[in-house]
Amino acid sequence: QVQLAESGGGLVQPGGSLRLSCAVSGSIANINAMGWYRQAPGRQRELVATITSGGITDYVDSVKGRFTISREYAKNILYLQMNSLKPEDTAVYYCTRGGQYSAGYESEDWGQGTQVTVST
Repeated sequence: QVQLAESGGGLVQPGGSLRLSCAVSGSIANINAMGWYRQAPGRQRELVATITSGGITDYVDSVKGRFTISREYAKNILYLQMNSLKPEDTAVYYCTRGGQYSAGYESEDWGQGTQVTVST
């Protein structure tokens, strides 16, 4: 089992930016795919972004052009750069390890989550 630890959440004004980090125990080079989910109060958990071992990325429509998922092999860290943040981006964000299959991304391990609040 892989241990995942998110950081970088906080309070930001609309239009601002945050970068979330996810420290991974072990080498991320051996991981098939990783992703970020978010869950806002009273709403279903939502898959926000994924990245495969081959570097293929995918995003939910609501964040395309604003969020970027990436990884740093040397440090075994997964990132989520979030720009032009909106109040509707407010949620707890979770880092996950999983696999990219024909049916889509499937998560297997989860971090504890980090709160992102976009508000004036």
